Amino acid sequence: MRRVVFRKGNQREFFDLAILRTDSPSLRGLLQFGIEVPYSTLKNYYNGLRLLPEDLFLDLCEISRIEVSSLGVSYSEGNWGQVIGGKNGKRRKT
Repeated sequence: MRRVVFRKGNQREFFDLAILRTDSPSLRGLLQFGIEVPYSTLKNYYNGLRLLPEDLFLDLCEISRIEVSSLGVSYSEGNWGQVIGGKNGKRRKT
């Protein structure tokens, strides 16, 4: 699964724009559009603590009628953190 990489601070701006365009009262209001992500995970995406999955990103763009090409995002492959996690796990075992 690919992840969407925004420039610093733009991930929150993307969510704010999606909230505005869908006339949702808040971030929690986006869940009424059929987004099947826990609210706590959605908050992590909003705060930029996690990278946004591509399928969720495309769903949000479709719901809020945002042009994907106008955002200027890049993509990272889904296994970008597995190597580092494996190395850290080995180090802790010994």
